[in-house]
Amino acid sequence: MAADVLRNDRFLRALRREPTDTTPIWVMRQAGRYLPEYRATRARAGSFMGLATNPEYACEVTLQPLDRFELDAAILFSDILTIPDAMGLGLSFEQGEGPRFANPVRDAAAIGKLTVPDMDGELRYVMDAVRLIRKELGGRVPLIGFSGSPWTLACYMVEGEGSRDFARVKALAWNDPALAHRLLDTVARSVAAYLVAQAHAGAQALMIFDTWGGLLGPAPFREFSLRYMTQVVDALKSDPSSRDLPVILFSKGAGGQLEALADTGCTGLGVDWTLDIGEARRRVGGRVALQGNLDPAVLRASPEVVAREARAVLDAFGNHPGHVFNLGHGITPEVDPENVKVLVDTVHEHGRAIRAG
Repeated sequence: MAADVLRNDRFLRALRREPTDTTPIWVMRQAGRYLPEYRATRARAGSFMGLATNPEYACEVTLQPLDRFELDAAILFSDILTIPDAMGLGLSFEQGEGPRFANPVRDAAAIGKLTVPDMDGELRYVMDAVRLIRKELGGRVPLIGFSGSPWTLACYMVEGEGSRDFARVKALAWNDPALAHRLLDTVARSVAAYLVAQAHAGAQALMIFDTWGGLLGPAPFREFSLRYMTQVVDALKSDPSSRDLPVILFSKGAGGQLEALADTGCTGLGVDWTLDIGEARRRVGGRVALQGNLDPAVLRASPEVVAREARAVLDAFGNHPGHVFNLGHGITPEVDPENVKVLVDTVHEHGRAIRAG
């Protein structure tokens, strides 16, 4: 990817814990159903997968929130389940029911057949989208590439669909840990290759979503989630395409593991809304930047409440380097886009006020 001049680099500067003129902000799932323009593009695409697998559509919806709000980063529009889909598990999205796999993996024979997908074959559409988005951004803001964590992908691969407790994959880990590790190692190598390919295609930061890490107790978390995120980070740091890019880990519900997550070698940690971000900053010190952590439900409150709660998060972090403002999880479809504008403007305005003392 040819070098382009970033006109707004405060997101990358914050991840490096360098001074910024104000606090940068982007929003998880910022390209999504709360935007009428997104819904219109999805209708043209015919389905979610039709949207996600078409680079032109993926580029279009990635850029839509940037045209509406003064966001400081773009994130590739895709889905965390592209890797298992490319492994032949048969991903589909049932209306109102979420993702489903036709061929879940639940025994040694199925797990033994899994191989790392071809990034220029089954997953080329993702890399084409990254290249196109980077080109169309033209240096406006940095582009974030992402993947689900090995543990989170394994949850869906074994369960076959979403779940409240993912009991099947937990049972696999307890009953046959060697087989669970075989699955997780294959998935971790796939995640690393996938993120390296995104970096090569033009992503300027990388994020790993460990959505279901918080379902694990402390010891299983370290064995089945943290271990494999560390493996991925190590692989990213050793590849020329990705070694200089910031890596953000977001492990929802795993606030008790913050120090261990900071020791993975990542650049930044996403923090969900159940943890005070000032406390999180004190716990990790200057080792990593922090991203977060407004409760997404606040965006369904009044504009005055949105502004008040955004200021509270900024005040809790304080006048320190290394904060990227975000929600504590993804934005929900019911949110009024005007409240997102209030959020973005408040973060920038109050961030400047904090720096001015």
